[in-house]
Amino acid sequence: MPEYATYALVLLSLGMYVVLDGYDLGVGMLSLLAKGESRREYGELVATAWDANESWLVLAGVALWAGLPGVYATVLPGVYLPLTGMLLSIILRGMGLEFQSAAAGYRRGWALLFGASSVAATLCQGLVLGGVLSGLRQRGGSFSGGAFDWLTPYSVLCALGLVVLYLLAGAAWLQDKTEGAARERAGRAGRPLLVGTTVAALILGFGLEVADPQKFRFDEPVRATLYWTAVAGAVAAGAVAWHGFGRRPDWRPFAGVVAAQACGLLALVIATVPVIVPPDLGIHQASSPHGSQTFLVVGVGLCMPVVLAYNAYAWWAFRGKFTQASEAPLAPLRVRARGSHQARPEPGGFVALLRRALLTVLGIGLAAMSQDVFGGVATWIDPVGIALLSATALIAWLLSDRRDQRDGVFDLDPADADSARAET
Repeated sequence: MPEYATYALVLLSLGMYVVLDGYDLGVGMLSLLAKGESRREYGELVATAWDANESWLVLAGVALWAGLPGVYATVLPGVYLPLTGMLLSIILRGMGLEFQSAAAGYRRGWALLFGASSVAATLCQGLVLGGVLSGLRQRGGSFSGGAFDWLTPYSVLCALGLVVLYLLAGAAWLQDKTEGAARERAGRAGRPLLVGTTVAALILGFGLEVADPQKFRFDEPVRATLYWTAVAGAVAAGAVAWHGFGRRPDWRPFAGVVAAQACGLLALVIATVPVIVPPDLGIHQASSPHGSQTFLVVGVGLCMPVVLAYNAYAWWAFRGKFTQASEAPLAPLRVRARGSHQARPEPGGFVALLRRALLTVLGIGLAAMSQDVFGGVATWIDPVGIALLSATALIAWLLSDRRDQRDGVFDLDPADADSARAET
């Protein structure tokens, strides 16, 4: 029985990731359709919780690796390319979001990077899901197929369907969290996206019978009852979302979309269990020994309240409508006199673009090496990646300190200096 607890833990983590990170990926994609400062507003809205949302993906990976190593050994090499693309997209998405948030004003390049990376991450997730549901060739508990077995017509349809679903969740979230023009745009987009999601769900649902090599057991009364109950729940939740778009209270569309997502995931699990990776890799064959299962369930069970607590706190702390804070004008920098030395202006144009490109390439390279995505048995990749990452962070720290010292950031204001001398 511990293997079923582990499987439930993996499903819970993946479900929480789809529900929570799905809406902020949708907001990121919708930001591409916005203009100017609206993109910055979307990014600031996502910045309140995106890192907490993605922690569920880490938890799912750990539980899968420790509790269901057979799935890990089959799925990872089978969908290696889209999974790596998803991880790199998440890295670039975080870079675009954080650099845009730290900028003094709207920066088109970082905003577009955030939006485009959201699209790429969603497409890669859909390709991974569709590739797994299409069946992965396996022999003796490990993957035996080719590098592009994940690329099937069903995986492409699944990727497109996931894009529409996340856009729907993003529109519902924007109606709940914004006012004015942004809320109106989200309300108008919600119903067409809900129709698109329904069409995609029907195509993918009926297409699964053709794409999935396993035989579904809907002749079992309990399975059939649970499945159609979940489908009915998804339909009812979709009706709630349809009625709520463009109307008050603004939380109803998001609640309906979340409930529909949960019911859809439950219907998929009910239809496929106990098979995890089609055509025939089940829970028992993929599980680790009972001792490892018990250790995992207890260890993660102790961590689960903490994860839930900081997710709940983030939601509580940023509850209500999002309002862009008015920025007070910044005082001019005081530069310490050193002869005729003056603070150098910020590089612009080609220099700034080149610097951002080099930072992006460096970040991707370091992340790739530290995660050992180049495969093989090269044991030097991890130490070199960590050493480069540490050295780069140290150099960036020293250079920023030198620049702040040159620009007079560390200098006391004359009034503060006089008060300090008076106190001494």
